[in-house]
Amino acid sequence: MVLQGRLMNFLKSAGIFVAVIAAFCVPMSATVSIQYLKPSAASPQPIGTVVNWTVAATDSVSGPLTFQFKVGAPGSKALAMVKDFNVGTLQSGTWKNQPFAWSPAACQNVTQSSGVVAYTCEPVEGVYEVKVVAKDFVTGESASKTVKFQVTALVTGSTPAVVATANPLVALFSAPSCASGSQMRVSFQQASGATPAMTTNYVKCHPPATMTFEVAGMYPSTTYNMFSQTKTGSNIVNGSTVSFMTGALPSKIPFPAFKVLIPPGSQADTTDSMIFHGSDIIGGGPQDPYLATDLSGNVMWYYYPPNHGASTYPTRPLQNGTFLGIEDGQAWNKLTQHTQILRQFDLAGNVLRETNTGIIQQELLAMGAKDGGPCSAISKPAPVGSACLGGFDHEIIQTLNNGYTAAIADVEMIFPPGTQGDTSGLPVDIVGCMIVVLDTNWQTVWYFDAFEHAGGAPQLDINRPAVLGEHCVVNQKGCSQLFLQGPGISPMANDWLHANSIYYWPAPQNGTSKGDLVWSSRHQDWAMRVNYQDGTGNGNILWRMGNEGDFTFNNINNDPWPWFSHQHEVGIEDNGSGVMTILDNGNTRVSPPPLGLGRTGCKPNDCDSRGMALSFNESTMQVTPVMSMDLGVFSSAMGSAQLLSNENYFFVAAIVVLGPNTIVSYDIQVLPTSGTVTGTQVYSLETPEVYRAWQVPDLYNPPIT
Repeated sequence: MVLQGRLMNFLKSAGIFVAVIAAFCVPMSATVSIQYLKPSAASPQPIGTVVNWTVAATDSVSGPLTFQFKVGAPGSKALAMVKDFNVGTLQSGTWKNQPFAWSPAACQNVTQSSGVVAYTCEPVEGVYEVKVVAKDFVTGESASKTVKFQVTALVTGSTPAVVATANPLVALFSAPSCASGSQMRVSFQQASGATPAMTTNYVKCHPPATMTFEVAGMYPSTTYNMFSQTKTGSNIVNGSTVSFMTGALPSKIPFPAFKVLIPPGSQADTTDSMIFHGSDIIGGGPQDPYLATDLSGNVMWYYYPPNHGASTYPTRPLQNGTFLGIEDGQAWNKLTQHTQILRQFDLAGNVLRETNTGIIQQELLAMGAKDGGPCSAISKPAPVGSACLGGFDHEIIQTLNNGYTAAIADVEMIFPPGTQGDTSGLPVDIVGCMIVVLDTNWQTVWYFDAFEHAGGAPQLDINRPAVLGEHCVVNQKGCSQLFLQGPGISPMANDWLHANSIYYWPAPQNGTSKGDLVWSSRHQDWAMRVNYQDGTGNGNILWRMGNEGDFTFNNINNDPWPWFSHQHEVGIEDNGSGVMTILDNGNTRVSPPPLGLGRTGCKPNDCDSRGMALSFNESTMQVTPVMSMDLGVFSSAMGSAQLLSNENYFFVAAIVVLGPNTIVSYDIQVLPTSGTVTGTQVYSLETPEVYRAWQVPDLYNPPIT
């Protein structure tokens, strides 16, 4: 029994799930029991009510217990995962779940008009099933409980209704039912007619239930008229008009100031009349809210996390009026809460679904991913060859085939002394990355582990260090969380790759119909294509684009340093059939010789960051610049690049230092000059420091590239 207890304690501290121990280590009487599953508001409640659920459970051994929540929509036999297994808290022998706030909605994967499969959630009246599973991953024991909860309609007659949400700039519009086979959306416009009307996405009618929409993209303290539009074939019928006045911006939220430097004129794209501003991911204190503004910087929507002192950064707006984000929060790792949570939100700020590092580590281990386990499972000092997944970083996207999702995670691995030129004489901590792919129920189904492809060209080469020798220490700003550092390990971790974006290439021009992944490695100065093949690929790196990579550069403008470096936001435009857009931060180019040109070696203004668009040919392995535009400022990190609907380009220079305590970003629109690789700035907005931004027509149709 002493040996059994020691083994159990080790497994718990390590966070390792070994199912077979239940057969010979756990007492036969070990049980998990759920006492109750309670809502904060009694059933029934109207559409739009946010319900907080509380669970109490016991474990006949010492746990810990984790809790997973699933929801079944009215009329659906399947339950969707909305909050995956996460650790609870133990209070006087009873385990309680972490907060679970639920806004009732029927969620499903829907193919948009663009062809993208998107996870959409629509508030619908009816009886929902809420199921909790309590599981001890040490013993494998679990228990479940299901509660039914009725949601009532906002509309009881033939007149639509509109109500406020927790976000004063977001309304909940509900219309009477429409006929099967038809579609409905909402049109909304300032009552004064000062700006053009905007519309939500179309949603299929589902009689006899009513139709409810989140309406967003409105100015504060402004009255709007809105009505439904029902489309049957090519015929559109407008419903009755109702009015709604938005609230004022909350005084407790630090809304930043914007400055228009170049107003948009006739040559600028103004059809894309809004800008999504993504929060700064490397801040450390209270952050600016995530915003959508008009081109003058006037706020039209915001998201401000409840725990605003923690790192929270939305990464992508989606085509269905939702967005994705990486957030701080408690997961299975007791050592940190930093970037442990992945979430999808609606425009009112409700969490639609959530997962975390702990359960994804368990899923990776079950798939045989030896580098993806918990860091707490590794002894100190960490032995050579040990590795673990620490947290999510920079990117989560949802434009993969069939509505799948991909996220970047940091992975640490310990290498022998001297690796990558380390002179400490101690084993070396090297930070790499994983790309983790989740299915439509946010369960791990595929992964790319950079360390599995570190044996040298044509893959990655572990002996090719970060181009500018980037290192990290514990709690360093701009670095991932480090868990394997400590006595016996080289005191500086090598930030080898620093992955910062993923692009899903839906149909690469390689003779196949399946998609691959293109990811950006800032510290290798490379964009790389990975053999994903819609989940059937082996994860091999098919090419590395950048200086010292696999392509040659067709230097048509005799640039002394034609390649991008320390780049951000690599994507292939026009749904994968056009050019590759890149924000070239330029850190290597502007570094001192022998690597870069150095400040004194640059041509006038050539030490600035650049907005780039590159055509490339995989047969000839040649890259030709379409756009290589000096942005007039140097952005040391972050930023984004985008091709607009009128063929202008939109670039974000994200970290521009104006003074000792002043850092700003610039949203810049460029009109290409025919016959050249440059252009003219036709719009510029000075903004607070952001990670990246997108110029969009509204909150429902952001770019998919």
